[in-house]
Amino acid sequence: MNAEHEGLVVASHGRHCVVETADGERRICHPRGKKSQAVVGDRVRWRAAAPGQGDEGTIEQVLARRNLFYRQDEVRTKSFAANLDQVLVLIAAEPVFSESQLVRALIACEAAHIPALIALNKSDLVEPFARAWERLWPYRHMGGDGQAAHHYGVLPLSLTQSGDVDREALLPLLQGKTTLVLGPSGAGKSTLVNLLVPQAKAQTGEISQALNSGRHTTTSTQLYWIDDERRTALIDSPGFQEFGLRHLVPSDLARCMPDIAAHAGECRFYNCTHLHEPGCAVLAHVGSDARTPGAISAQRHRIYGELFDELSQSRY
Repeated sequence: MNAEHEGLVVASHGRHCVVETADGERRICHPRGKKSQAVVGDRVRWRAAAPGQGDEGTIEQVLARRNLFYRQDEVRTKSFAANLDQVLVLIAAEPVFSESQLVRALIACEAAHIPALIALNKSDLVEPFARAWERLWPYRHMGGDGQAAHHYGVLPLSLTQSGDVDREALLPLLQGKTTLVLGPSGAGKSTLVNLLVPQAKAQTGEISQALNSGRHTTTSTQLYWIDDERRTALIDSPGFQEFGLRHLVPSDLARCMPDIAAHAGECRFYNCTHLHEPGCAVLAHVGSDARTPGAISAQRHRIYGELFDELSQSRY
C-alpha cells in the first residue's frame, strides 16, 4: 500500500484539486468521500495511485484548519479558502462599488476571525476615485477614537499603470502571509495577481490544462507563491456579485461590525437589536455626520438593518 504524504492544496476546480508536496511537486488529487473535500489553503494527507494507475492521487484526510472563509446563500455554501492570514478586499472607483457587498465581505472576515484590508483601485480616475475614497471615510477612520477594537487598512491603487508603486506598497503588507484576494468582477483582481506574480498566467494555464478546465478558469481558486521561499502566498478567487451570510444569525451582526460593536454593550436591554429599542447606545451614535468620534454612519446602520431582516427571515 502506498504511503500517505502531507501536502498543500494550491488549486481547486469542482471536486478535483492540485496538491503541492514539500519539495514543490504538484499532483492532481481527488477526494475519497465527502469528508475529504478540500479547499485551497488546506493541508491534507494524500496517497499516490497504485503503480500502473496513473500519476494522480487521492486525498485521505483534510488536516485541522485554523479558519475557513466562505459565503452561504439559500441554495449552497461556497468556500473560498482555508488557513488564511488575511483577506484583501479589492474594489474599484469604477464601476461604482456596492457598499453592501463590501460590508458583507468584511462581516464574513470578522465572523471567521480573519483580518481584512481594503484596496480601492483606479486612483488614476481622479473624480470617480475622489467620490469613492470619500465613501470609504468610515472604514479609513474606524477605531480612530479608541473605542472600536481595530480599524481597516484602506489602500489606494492604480493597477492600470506600470504598477511599481503599487507593488512596493503591497508587498510589505503581504510579506510572510497567505492572503485571499476577494472582490467583484471588474475590480482588477487578475491585474493585481499578474502584477505581484509575473508567472501567474503560465501557472494558471498549466493547472487548467492539467484539470482540463481551461474554459472554467475564472470559476476556480488558485494559490500563487510570491517568493521563492514559498512563505508569501496570494490566493485568487472567482469574482462575485452576491455575498450571502446565511451561516450567521441576526445577533452575530453587531459583533462583526466594529463600529457597532464598540457601543453594543452599553444598551439598556441585553437583547437589543439596535434597530428601535429605547436606551439603545448604538442608535444614539448613528448620524449623518460620521466624522464625529465614535459615530456610526447612517449608511452602515441601514445596511445592518437590511442584513438583520434578511437573516431573521432565513431562520426556520
